[in-house]
Amino acid sequence: MRIDAHHHLWELRGRPHAWLDAPESTAIRRDFGMAELTPHARAAGIGGTVLVQVLPDADETREFLALAVGEPLVAGVVGWADLTAPGIADTLTELRRGPGGDLLVGVRHLVQGEADPAWLARPDVRRGLRAVGRAGLCYDLLTLPHQLPAAIAAVRALPGQSFVLDHLSKPPIARGELEPWAGLLRRLAREPGVFCKLSGLVTEADRDRWSVTSLRPYAETALDAFGPERVMFGSDWPVCLTAASYEQVVRTAEALTEGLGPDERAQVFGGTAARVYGLGTPKASGACGEPA
Repeated sequence: MRIDAHHHLWELRGRPHAWLDAPESTAIRRDFGMAELTPHARAAGIGGTVLVQVLPDADETREFLALAVGEPLVAGVVGWADLTAPGIADTLTELRRGPGGDLLVGVRHLVQGEADPAWLARPDVRRGLRAVGRAGLCYDLLTLPHQLPAAIAAVRALPGQSFVLDHLSKPPIARGELEPWAGLLRRLAREPGVFCKLSGLVTEADRDRWSVTSLRPYAETALDAFGPERVMFGSDWPVCLTAASYEQVVRTAEALTEGLGPDERAQVFGGTAARVYGLGTPKASGACGEPA
């Protein structure tokens, strides 16, 4: 089964999405639901998806889990919980026991928006990360390149826990720069509990003039550092629509992985996500993180 390991949904009337006020987000400043995504995903041969949080809002996570129950395409949800809250373990338990709770496969925080580059080193954050691991959940790292040192330190402090790096930590593709991002990515990849998503690249490039050639050095760096068995495809729909259609993103990922063997490509386009997130298996079994 081909899996899209990273997409979003939102309804603007439900709660504020201030991030959509940015000029570059004009094209996606509207509602997006599964009814719009499903035909594009099916046409691309996608049999399952991972729905990822948008806002730091536990109610959004509850809504995503409840929605996923009735959506055959959604195989898992990466939600949000306040890592710094003393009661995060109870929050995760409550989410797992609610509607669709068996579809909760991970937790994410918008670390990219934190002013402190060492936010992941805070004791309260580390305590929250441990709670995520003990719940048998993955933790999605949404970082910028300058935050990678703190991410590396956090991963090393939590051996046996699983982390998934979103969007390759948003390398500076538009500027055509590889370093220091590439060196930091390779350091992170040396940690066996870290996986990464081949996602979000078109929006880090020049959105009007990007090409497969401009993305290739970044994809090849990640594939070389992690290996195909630790890389998973994600569309980042509908954010990707500011630079490319769903179909273009899928074709681009196929082009960026054309040098891989059939089994290796199968890992990138489904096997890695299924294994890491435990898609299609009981989520309480501790497929990710520390054993529950």
